[in-house]
Amino acid sequence: MIMALYSLAVRHIKTALLGAIALGFLVSPSLADTLKDAMALAYQGNPNLLAARAQLRATDENVPIALSGWRPTLRLNGQIQRNRSENKIFAGGGVGQVVTGGVYQRTSESVGVQFTQPVFRGFRTISQTAQARNRVAAQRALLEATESQVLLQVSTAYLDVLQNQAVVNLRMNNVQVLTRQLEATNDRFRVGEITRTDVAQSEANLAGAKASLVQAEGALQQARSTYQNVVGKAPENLVRPDLPSFLPDSLQAAIDIAIAENPSYLAADYNALAANEAISLARSDLLPSIQIVGSYNKGWNTVADKSRSENVSAVAQVSVPIYQAGAEYARLRQSKHTAGQQRLLADQARLDARNFATAAWENLQATTAAIQSFQSQVSANEIALEGVQREAEVGARTVLDVLEEEQRLLNSRVNLVQAQRDQVVAAYQLLSAMGMLSGADMALDVPTYDYESYFDDVEYQLFGGGVPSINE
Repeated sequence: MIMALYSLAVRHIKTALLGAIALGFLVSPSLADTLKDAMALAYQGNPNLLAARAQLRATDENVPIALSGWRPTLRLNGQIQRNRSENKIFAGGGVGQVVTGGVYQRTSESVGVQFTQPVFRGFRTISQTAQARNRVAAQRALLEATESQVLLQVSTAYLDVLQNQAVVNLRMNNVQVLTRQLEATNDRFRVGEITRTDVAQSEANLAGAKASLVQAEGALQQARSTYQNVVGKAPENLVRPDLPSFLPDSLQAAIDIAIAENPSYLAADYNALAANEAISLARSDLLPSIQIVGSYNKGWNTVADKSRSENVSAVAQVSVPIYQAGAEYARLRQSKHTAGQQRLLADQARLDARNFATAAWENLQATTAAIQSFQSQVSANEIALEGVQREAEVGARTVLDVLEEEQRLLNSRVNLVQAQRDQVVAAYQLLSAMGMLSGADMALDVPTYDYESYFDDVEYQLFGGGVPSINE
């Protein structure tokens, strides 16, 4: 009779709590913070992402700097010079009485304008501009890589909170079940149905369950802290997200997209192109340069004649390097080595993109299969536990048998929760490897950062030092 009441109590507790065990909270969708909501917050305020945008804007400025090599420079010069002299003539040519002398003061002023127009710089401006544009393209790709990394961190942190909360629910449920079981075990011990050993086994299992609950709660707090660090606010009312709807149909499709779109590979490829332009830039040191220098100067002084002078000149200057101590050849060789290095890094980045896509795809397939296996395992363990409990009611099974079967069911449920988390994370890892995890790809409900806008504003800007806020 006591064992029957115990079994009924256990079933009641499980029925009440299993609804909270699934990966997610029982929250109305209208009140929930969805994964897209969390991504939108990070997209707008994550410091790493904001820093990457600022870095891109700084890199954009290399293009107008390079284009300035086509333009003239205009310089205004002015000078005021004041001279004072005193002459004394002494009697007898030595120290003595001053016979005559005088003080003379003169102030001269001048102003001038100098105009310098580069005509030929050994193709330096062309190379600098091409290099700067490739650097901008590389930095844009790095911004996309940072954006993808941040959104992947958000999705991972989001799923970690859900997983750890689900594990806490499981552990808490287990503690409550074992508490009721210990009460029933003590009742049976008092009437002599079981021994003191059975009670000790129940007490030990309950103590272990409480320790596991404390550990699970600690892991949950760590996950919540990580979430707040990445997203910018504490997690509230999270719900389990579905798998992304735009996953590739095959491994080869994932690899093809990754090779074409992976931002880290694209950045490495553009850096290799920029390094090639550095060779042309170094070679320009061996070529002549031509510039035209025009000047206008006007000067006057304050002596009695009030003399003035004006000078206008225009000079074409040609400079031909003959020997520069060998430094120019060292820079040329150095740039060739660097270009080779950058090309090798780009080749490796291409292999890495392929490898990341393959690993993420295989992980997604493995976790999907694992979920099916764990679901079957949970169902089988539930049936087995119910059977063991009924057998224990008639004395065919011991308390230890029931405890062991409950532990197996708990472990299978924890494994299922872990696999559900791993499946969604693997899906977003795959999107990241393919270069498809961005604010635009995820259709976040926030304005998409427009890096073209700032570049268009400054590309040919001649004046002005204002910049946007660092939080933009």
